Amino acid sequence: MGVLDGYRVVDLSIAMAGPLAAMRLGDLGADVVKVEPVGGEWQRHAPAGGATGRRVNASFLSLNRNKRSLAVNLKADAGREIVHRLAATADVFLQNYRPGVAERLGMDYETISALNPSIVYVSMSGYGESGPYAARPGQDLLLQAMSGAMLSTGREGDPPAPAGSYAVDAITAYSAFEGALAALLHRERTGEGQRVSVNMLDAAVAVQMQELSIYTVGGVPQRRGREPHGHTYIRAPYGVFATKDGYLALGMPRLDGLAVALDLPELAAMDGDADGHTRRDEITALVAARLPARTTAEWLEICARHDLWAGPVYGYADLVEDPQVRHNGSFVTYEHRTEGTVTTPGFPYGFSATPPEVRRGAPLVGEHTRELLGELGYAAGRTEELVAEGVLACED
Repeated sequence: MGVLDGYRVVDLSIAMAGPLAAMRLGDLGADVVKVEPVGGEWQRHAPAGGATGRRVNASFLSLNRNKRSLAVNLKADAGREIVHRLAATADVFLQNYRPGVAERLGMDYETISALNPSIVYVSMSGYGESGPYAARPGQDLLLQAMSGAMLSTGREGDPPAPAGSYAVDAITAYSAFEGALAALLHRERTGEGQRVSVNMLDAAVAVQMQELSIYTVGGVPQRRGREPHGHTYIRAPYGVFATKDGYLALGMPRLDGLAVALDLPELAAMDGDADGHTRRDEITALVAARLPARTTAEWLEICARHDLWAGPVYGYADLVEDPQVRHNGSFVTYEHRTEGTVTTPGFPYGFSATPPEVRRGAPLVGEHTRELLGELGYAAGRTEELVAEGVLACED
């Protein structure tokens, strides 16, 4: 039994941000119904990294566990009626349609809340549902670029570099997840449903609360230096440095301790908080020139001895074998109906009484259509008629 056992979520979202938010609700025990077109959601046909799978690709698999699939044509009156009936039984309704689409399909807040006044309706968008950019495509890379974050790392003159993950999608997903939980808590206290609006732009701004406040409150300009640096607003040394056999990550270690550890006495005379910013390029160059003298393992041992913040630089092959990752159970392994034994990232939280679990893998298109229509009171004969008419798709 999970924290959200007994709650139902209707998930009309596509791509990453919406499906991830809905999956997290499912991980906590909610009955998440993924409403997708009869041909399947977009992500089923756009496998990230080319990992196609047998019948379910890796990217869809990773974002849609703990869900049931209802494959229905929302452009048909009978299809809309089915989803409206489903929404009347739900606690959360989540969509990330382009502006205007929810209204055209009859899946907007006004329509859904009239059917179910206590519904928590989560609406996700790229830039907001109104304003000059409302119609722009909300894609992760585009929002990373607009957020300003790309110019907080690297070297002056080098091209801005995106994050190595779909960072804005993930941040937006967790914002929607958090908003849904908060609205459910409000409903538990008051009985009142409400609309929760989340957009990628605001999420990308909000997560930079420290950096942007340094600029807006402190008036410190965002400036990249001549040497590569991990973050414009963090003192040197901060970043990834080459060693004799690989790389070492250094996280703003004390300059006096670093001077001893690296045998760089010139660092001992510097003030970390002041010179760490004003002489950033000089400090970075000194450290970068010294670290190739030893292996990463040697430097890690030396840094640990001097209580300095340092760590290895992993690829995925290293990460999955790391003893702490294995100890934490950061990945989950389970059996999927068509994909066999599957290992994917697990859960970012733990609960002593109601731990999250994988109850079902990502569904096939329409795998639960007949099951769900039965729960909604449709006779088996009527369901088969709707399948024949193209309103529904079922996995036989």
